[in-house]
Amino acid sequence: MTVAIDRATGKRSGDRPPRPGPGPRPGRLKRAYQKHWYAFAMIVPVVVVLGVLVLYPLAYGFYLTLTDANSLNSARTIGVNEIEATYKFIGLDNYADILWGETSYDRFWSHFIWTIVWTAACVGLHYTIGLGLALLLNQKLRGRTFYRLILILPWAVPTFVTVFGWRFMLADSGIINSGLESLGLPTPLWLEDTFWQRFAAIMVNTWCGVPFMMVSLLGGLQSIDGTLYEAAEMDGATAWQRFRHVTLPGLRSVSSTVVLLGVIWTFNQFAVIFLLFGNTAPDAQILVTWAYYLGFGQQPRDFAQSAAYGMLLLAVLIVFTSFYRRWLNRNEQQLAI
Repeated sequence: MTVAIDRATGKRSGDRPPRPGPGPRPGRLKRAYQKHWYAFAMIVPVVVVLGVLVLYPLAYGFYLTLTDANSLNSARTIGVNEIEATYKFIGLDNYADILWGETSYDRFWSHFIWTIVWTAACVGLHYTIGLGLALLLNQKLRGRTFYRLILILPWAVPTFVTVFGWRFMLADSGIINSGLESLGLPTPLWLEDTFWQRFAAIMVNTWCGVPFMMVSLLGGLQSIDGTLYEAAEMDGATAWQRFRHVTLPGLRSVSSTVVLLGVIWTFNQFAVIFLLFGNTAPDAQILVTWAYYLGFGQQPRDFAQSAAYGMLLLAVLIVFTSFYRRWLNRNEQQLAI
């Protein structure tokens, strides 16, 4: 077998060009920067802001979880006196104490279970009620624009205004108990009894969260091709069959996104619980408000334990998001088959 050799280059005709290696070629980054310098210039402020507001607090919070830092042994200033920090490095003792300590159920697991129930109930109600309202508003109704405006108001009003309004209505002499009393019905202790505190928290958060779900699902409904409904109706499909086989599959991508966002937001919902009860309802506190109480609502303030709760919250959400996305991808692959 003969091989032709190019005299000008010294390369054989059968030689293949070298494959690019995994690492960047020399000068590639320089050429990319010279060509797209404006993109790098616009990214830098975002990276700096994320580093200052997210990465640094996250790293420092994780470091605090490995110490016994509290308000008594942290660095502080009293008058003109500068007191240095005296807390010590204790490794993973905070996590072990939270998860397996003698009082772990009262301090962590009871709040964790309630947080899961709170999240599942709120997101389930958000989606169910939001989908029902979106289906109604997707019909041809007189005054549909007015109805949309009225139903979106709870989401447009600031959360603290909404929660304070509900707190006044749920008080012992509020409008809700007054109305129940006038009808001869029992008047629950919405802000005192543990069961009714939790019921009220779910009710208020549902009121605040349904409009977002409704608007998102309404947009998804309007993106479904109307010819699919016409074809299903011509084939004799009932209203339930059209909903099951056309509406729900058409909303799959929107539903997966809004449910994931709803779980993350509800799991970390601080404003509703804190503004509704403050520190007066220990059994109605979810993990995020309980972490705040440990770090800022008691004396001495336990910074290390509070930061450990924050890390555990982050870990739970990362694990849930990973399994949720994997489950969605598996379902999409099965549907594709």
